[in-house]
Amino acid sequence: MVKIKPNVAVSESGFLFNPANGESYSLNPVGTRIFGFLKEGKSYEEIRDSFMREYTVDHDSFERDYDDFVNMLKQYNLTERDEEEV
Repeated sequence: MVKIKPNVAVSESGFLFNPANGESYSLNPVGTRIFGFLKEGKSYEEIRDSFMREYTVDHDSFERDYDDFVNMLKQYNLTERDEEEV
């Protein structure tokens, strides 16, 4: 499960701020929604199911876009290290 660092916050408009280093980012509405789900501790399956119900998206496209988004969050050091990654 992807865990967002507790001090990282995002506004409703998609402005993401990391107070640990002062960096900020802009997310599109879909990224803002996924980030919110991750911050709430939702699993990949819960997020996927929600998007499959609400949007016209196929499973493969969602999985690819989700993985790209999560990798970006990891690259910018916005997630906590998962024990499985050690």
